Amino acid sequence: MYAIVDIAGQQFKVEKDSKIYVHRLAQEEGAAVEFEKVMLVDNEGNVQVGAPLIEGAKVTAKVLSHVKGDKVIIFKKKRRKGYKKKNGHRQQFSQIQIEDILVG
Repeated sequence: MYAIVDIAGQQFKVEKDSKIYVHRLAQEEGAAVEFEKVMLVDNEGNVQVGAPLIEGAKVTAKVLSHVKGDKVIIFKKKRRKGYKKKNGHRQQFSQIQIEDILVG
């Protein structure tokens, strides 16, 4: 059984007991989270598609940790002008574990 769910503006394909990284959530580590924007549920061939969402469906998860992603280097340069600018950024993520997919 899997579901397509909208988490913080992005769509993820989730299954029970799967671990995924999402954009940082406001909950503490160890807290339970519910996502109610479920767009599709596949229960062993029985597919339910929402228009746009499935009524009464939700996905429950647990926040495992808050981590930072790899560093991304931004380098800007204009040739023959002496202009160079180097900047870096590390995106913050939350690792969650899907506990259950409930329909109806």
